[in-house]
Amino acid sequence: MNICIIGSGYVGLVSGACFASLGNNVICVDKDAAKIKKLKSGVIPIYEPGLEELVRRNMKEKRLSFDTKIGSAIRKCEVIFIAVGTPSRDNGEADLTFVEHVSREIALSMSSYRLIVEKSTVPVNTGEWVEHTIKVFNKRNIKFDVASNPEFLREGSAIKDFMNPDRIVVGVKSKKAADILKELYKPLNAPIVVTDIKSAEIIKHASNSFLATKISFINAVSDICDKVGADITEVSRGIGLDRRIGKEFLNAGIGFGGSCFPKDLSAFVRIADKIGYDFGLLKEVQKINDHQKKILVKKIEELLWNLPNKTIGILGLAFKPDTDDIREAPALGIIEMLHREGARIKVYDPAAMDKAKAALSALGKDIEFCKDAYSVARHSDCLVAVTEWNEFKELDFKKIKKLMKQPVIVDGRNIYDPAEMKKLGFRYAGMGRR
Repeated sequence: MNICIIGSGYVGLVSGACFASLGNNVICVDKDAAKIKKLKSGVIPIYEPGLEELVRRNMKEKRLSFDTKIGSAIRKCEVIFIAVGTPSRDNGEADLTFVEHVSREIALSMSSYRLIVEKSTVPVNTGEWVEHTIKVFNKRNIKFDVASNPEFLREGSAIKDFMNPDRIVVGVKSKKAADILKELYKPLNAPIVVTDIKSAEIIKHASNSFLATKISFINAVSDICDKVGADITEVSRGIGLDRRIGKEFLNAGIGFGGSCFPKDLSAFVRIADKIGYDFGLLKEVQKINDHQKKILVKKIEELLWNLPNKTIGILGLAFKPDTDDIREAPALGIIEMLHREGARIKVYDPAAMDKAKAALSALGKDIEFCKDAYSVARHSDCLVAVTEWNEFKELDFKKIKKLMKQPVIVDGRNIYDPAEMKKLGFRYAGMGRR
């Protein structure tokens, strides 16, 4: 098929490269001329394992191209995916300005039947607004369909998730739209859930909100484990072996971040508020998630007595491993709290250093960006594991201990064995385990 993907950010770029790998001709469009120039030269603006190779291979095979001109791409392609940003407004609801703008551009540019597909995460009823906007500006009454096809891509494993999905959700109003999308996804041999557009829109928000709830639940239990002396890893294992619950998303830590869970939670709460339902459960999920960072800082303080003028080493800045994404990353909030308490801070992340430097620029010289984990440990009073990169799991802790001013480790992701750390002579604190 000839496919146009409008928006070459994380979702659009990964989806475009994967659709091209399935044998389709894909044009990825973005208004950011500098980004498109980089992509045309094979430079990938985001860190995602395997993506650079995938993009370059499909460009070489002439199945993937990039452009800044929406109109020409729309005229060449029958299927158009909208994958533009939907950032949060101050009140938590999604800003759909870009979606509206793109809908208008599609209406003005299409020359024959087009299937317009929501790929961005959008609140319920957005499909109706997209359809309305296109009808208003579709002066030539060209036939079209609108569909919803939410993405379920995890940063760090996005290509695998696209190529091996648990399910594909397709929200449509016509058989023609359903048949096109079924044919498009046929090579993946995955279950396809065909539903109405509103249900598809809610499925995405409900899925992410449920997973976020699962994370906050186990984090709340970890706080109880701290207070009574139980081990959250054992509790989590005992819970997760129940097939009705499952072990995924039951790793206690400092909470979730990234561009999806926080934003989608806020948007779903706002959607509920607007229709008169107080989604108190999700509000508590948000509250617990915010509180986890405070718990971590309190653990650091308990082990160091006073924080002013102490040097704290932070291992990990990205919100999760195998990505350079620092949006809503717990590390940023933790660093800001430690800075307010007068601590000196050293940081390292395998992929997110450049983005973190920009995000933390207001703190100036009080943040030292180091070349590796061992540089972070040198002369630090405490080492804090914030992102569970494999690199941090394989450190030489005998060497680490010699480098540190005090042998103190606070494990925000429970990646180390407390007994082993104590055997090596460290004072150790995890999340829900000691």
